[in-house]
Amino acid sequence: MAYFPFALFYTVLYLYFANYFKTMYIIGISAFYHDSAACLVKDGEIIAAAQEERFTRKKHDHNFPKNAIEFCLKFAGISINEVEYVAFYDKPFLKFERILETYLAFAPKGISSFLKAMPLWIKEKLWMKEYIKNETGFAGQILFPEHHFSHAASAFYPSPFQNAAIITMDGVGEWTTSSYGIGNGNKIELLADIKFPHSLGLLYSAITYYTGFKVNSGEYKVMGLAPYGNPIYKDIILKELIDVKDDGSFKMNMEYFNYSAGLTMTGKKFDKLFGGPPRKPESELTQKEMDLARSVQEVTEEIVLKMGHHVYNETKMENVVLAGGVALNCVANGELLRKGPFKNVWIQPAAGDAGGALGAALSVWYAYLENERKADGVNDFQKGSYLGPEYTADEIEHFLASNNIEHSFVNEKDIPGAVAKLIASEKVIGWFQGRMEFGPRALGSRTIIGDARSSEMQATMNLKIKFRESFRPFAPSVLSDKVSDYFDIDCASPYMLLVANVKEEHRRKMTSEEEKLWGINKLNIVRSNIPAITHIDYSARIQTVHKETNPLYYKTIEQFHNDNNCPVIINTSFNVRGEPIVCSPRDAFKCFMRTNMDYLVLGNFILDKTKMKPLDKDTDWKKEFELD
Repeated sequence: MAYFPFALFYTVLYLYFANYFKTMYIIGISAFYHDSAACLVKDGEIIAAAQEERFTRKKHDHNFPKNAIEFCLKFAGISINEVEYVAFYDKPFLKFERILETYLAFAPKGISSFLKAMPLWIKEKLWMKEYIKNETGFAGQILFPEHHFSHAASAFYPSPFQNAAIITMDGVGEWTTSSYGIGNGNKIELLADIKFPHSLGLLYSAITYYTGFKVNSGEYKVMGLAPYGNPIYKDIILKELIDVKDDGSFKMNMEYFNYSAGLTMTGKKFDKLFGGPPRKPESELTQKEMDLARSVQEVTEEIVLKMGHHVYNETKMENVVLAGGVALNCVANGELLRKGPFKNVWIQPAAGDAGGALGAALSVWYAYLENERKADGVNDFQKGSYLGPEYTADEIEHFLASNNIEHSFVNEKDIPGAVAKLIASEKVIGWFQGRMEFGPRALGSRTIIGDARSSEMQATMNLKIKFRESFRPFAPSVLSDKVSDYFDIDCASPYMLLVANVKEEHRRKMTSEEEKLWGINKLNIVRSNIPAITHIDYSARIQTVHKETNPLYYKTIEQFHNDNNCPVIINTSFNVRGEPIVCSPRDAFKCFMRTNMDYLVLGNFILDKTKMKPLDKDTDWKKEFELD
């Protein structure tokens, strides 16, 4: 009888099953435009994600997300050698083709812009595979889904829906500026698109630029400014700037815009149309800027609604998912939910370019590798978007003790009661707990909180804490099971991406004199019994808080409600104007000490501003504090 090599057989069998059941890690990357980010996916599960700006402290940092990648790997406890695939969120060669063709079409007009852009493309962006390998040490396969496919993947794959229509809208990817399609199980099919230079995102950015705000940053300000204005320029925009069809498709009149090949968004013809040059940044806001903001906001809402109806008619889907920078326009999202044809709407929390990293990674797992996907129609896969770094009690205590910072320890079970009392006494509190949020919104981990019932709180926070424009509204955090008691909305809004009105019974009736006021003069009028989060049109950008995803934040608001019969508090991002949201205990303490916040709740530790020593303005913060 021949000898059977059992050892070899079992070795082969072991290697086969070990490989079959091997954990697969995929990294997604977005970079080189704005809001660079990285995401790590493990067997289809989103493990970690963060924007590069949070680590470098450069707002909207566009550089390669080296720090974000390092965080993702460290959080999972793996090295880059254990990663199977890296996915970059767009196709560099296709984008380079668009840039070259655009410059040629407008030549010689854009020569200065061309000379500024080319060195970076020739040196880095065209050689993305080599660049990624050199920066990370990755030796595996690198994939490049298209930009709007990455957006679509970021919207559909983490959503709670097994089937859904998909709409993406932004400034521009490679060529596409808007698209729609269908998601079904693990498959995405994009059916139609609108191409550059015709772009809803760039129209909004052009008005952002013209009204004196920073492009790719100030669009939120335009949205917040809109309720102070009257849409007197809406007809001009629709007649001269953009031709909108019944299906939501559109074509822009490029004679008025300079973004195709120039260094500015608008040109002299645009200035003439609106009666003068762009507002200088930081100069006084006038009624003109408010009216322009209202006008472009209403145009945006009209296009989004028309697009939504067309997509519904084409797909017959009751669910829709959204991504791309325009999907961060929560007012338009709220209009689509209320007036649109869809039963359910889900928006990717990091809808802009940062979310492209997440979409790119998930597109490899589901679209490229064809792994099965099952959704239950209720729960999404985004984990509340709490996907960033977290710090243990020991790490925070070490930071405080080593830097001689006075603090009080509080057991976790006692935090809700202690903080609820501080909120009720109209104190402004920095709240630093758990994992940092992924995306532009603070959702109860890196948040500044206060009493929504206070008529003074909006002004206090804007001018003394955030150091930002007084007109900007604050958002409410509300217990998920109480949202319909206070707002005209009957669905969850966990990612602060839907706007709804304060219910009639909570509003205050205006006097005849108050009704006559216009523009910024409306700002200080108390409009409801939660005035600090009620915008001048009675709207609010809502975050519903859920005990399943953020139990401590939920318990704190619940305790405040039990004590004061109000399930709503103020929630604004933990940062000052011009800086990213805080990431580390050092960032939080620095922000706390450089503002007029009253208390800082740093994990299990509470810091009282009255007990803090004044800080030397010349302190080298990077060297002074140990824990990043």
